Amino acid sequence: MEAFESFVAIALQDEGFVVSEAVKFPVTQPTAKSAYVEMQTHGFEVDLVAARADRLVLATVKSAFGSRGVVAEHVTGTTENTRARKLYALLNNQTVRDAVVLGASQRFGYCVDQIELRLYVGRFAAPTTGAHEVKIRDWCGGQNVGAGPIRVFGVGDVVAKVVQAAAKKQYRNNPVLVTMKALEAAGLLKLALPDHPDDVGTLT
Repeated sequence: MEAFESFVAIALQDEGFVVSEAVKFPVTQPTAKSAYVEMQTHGFEVDLVAARADRLVLATVKSAFGSRGVVAEHVTGTTENTRARKLYALLNNQTVRDAVVLGASQRFGYCVDQIELRLYVGRFAAPTTGAHEVKIRDWCGGQNVGAGPIRVFGVGDVVAKVVQAAAKKQYRNNPVLVTMKALEAAGLLKLALPDHPDDVGTLT
């Protein structure tokens, strides 16, 4: 599990989910050959799979901290960059996403309308203007797959959940939570259960 995925896993656990690392689902699609029809099966990876009694979440997780950030056209599939578009095929390729949702339904025993797609983003492109974040949230909100629209969570949403988990007295031997508690013990971070979602802890 990658570093930001570890944060997202804690956020999902805080919602009552049991979280699994990456799972691949086979999807059969026609190839680009024009002379004749040829079908090919590829495994499409879901970064995190989270389950509880009433809901199954298939999460795409992109930290993008060391890059430009998550670009709206890549998520929506409107880019001419084939590689970038394929990175978000679970979201923007209807054949892929429908096949993966159906595969998850059959594999894990959930109804299709209990399965939710989510996108977790560490850094959106153009964070100062927020233009890409707005486009991504608007587009995802207009999609209808499984349980409904694709839900989008930014780093603030994730960190708020992690801080809540770290502020609890119960000890969990988790590297992310222990790091938060160590920073608090060193006087570099003040952990408190927030009264408001924006109150996610204070670095000193």
